[in-house]
Amino acid sequence: MKKNTQLLLCLFLGTLFLSNAQNTSKKSYKIQTIAFYNLENLFDTINDPNKKDEYSPILKMKGNKTVAYQKKIYNMAKVISEIGKKITHKSPTIIGLAELENASVLEDLLQTPFLKGKHYNYIHTESPDWRGIDVALLYKETAFEILDYKTFHLKAWNDKGYRVKTRNQLLVSGFLDDQIINIIVNHWPSQRGGAKKTRYLRKKAAELNLQIISEIKEENPNAKIITMGDFNDNPTAQSILEVLQPKSKKKKLLKDDLYNPFYEMYKRGIGSLGFRDQMNLFDQIIMTSNFVAKNKNYDSYLYYKAGVYNPLYLITKKGRYKGYPFRSWSNNTFTGGFSDHFPVYCFLIKEQIP
Repeated sequence: MKKNTQLLLCLFLGTLFLSNAQNTSKKSYKIQTIAFYNLENLFDTINDPNKKDEYSPILKMKGNKTVAYQKKIYNMAKVISEIGKKITHKSPTIIGLAELENASVLEDLLQTPFLKGKHYNYIHTESPDWRGIDVALLYKETAFEILDYKTFHLKAWNDKGYRVKTRNQLLVSGFLDDQIINIIVNHWPSQRGGAKKTRYLRKKAAELNLQIISEIKEENPNAKIITMGDFNDNPTAQSILEVLQPKSKKKKLLKDDLYNPFYEMYKRGIGSLGFRDQMNLFDQIIMTSNFVAKNKNYDSYLYYKAGVYNPLYLITKKGRYKGYPFRSWSNNTFTGGFSDHFPVYCFLIKEQIP
């Protein structure tokens, strides 16, 4: 009888130990990097008669344009390949891009040793922008399966009644694993001519962005949407706060809200570019509230954290612009640098159920 009791006790303790070990074992997560990068005037060396690309820095520069172009392509690809890599140990899954001239420069990016063989493809359409610059989406075909894409034209006029020719907003929808994700890539009108004078243009761009989000939600109220880009406004600007109305606190999020993790970063003095003698955070990634883990739905991709990618080699080391991004163009001369913007990124994670 005593032996039986001891046997039962051993079985009980063994079962308890196994249960505790399972409960305390580390969970496994799948992680994807979603990023955005303004490439600072990534033009080729060919003068396109249908564009005003002759005003691009590379066509205005003196010296060997081909060498400058090849180095610029090399630099951009290097940065793209490294965003989020310290955490994920791989290059980003999805990257929104701005300030590129055409599909040709995208093809050249993909032929660099940094991106070749990594199964990247892209979505690109021509914008009516007067400078000839576009937005695009770079993505890994092995992780993101495209369902559809569409471009939206910003309809705005200046005080003289002329149409403002600026970038389209690019919507790309696809399967990230088995989940549909909608990505909007933006490059809103700049502050050229003054922030106040051009404010109405960015407000119009924000209204178009909100319209796109609303149309997606009409088809699927639970749609997961990320809008990213160079908004040419800080997270505290009217175009962001009053039109898109994203929240910056996870605890305050409601079902139909947008969440902007870059608001608090900006308040802490973190920036992605130097503009008007101060750091600004024009580059942002904003998402629908269903990416935030309030419901603990870990079988779905959820927001983990966001940041600005600014390793030392991307930062100007000295001079007037010390601490700013190490840009590639200055006075129509190639500096050997990268971009006047730092890339921004966020991580999406999904628990892997054994």
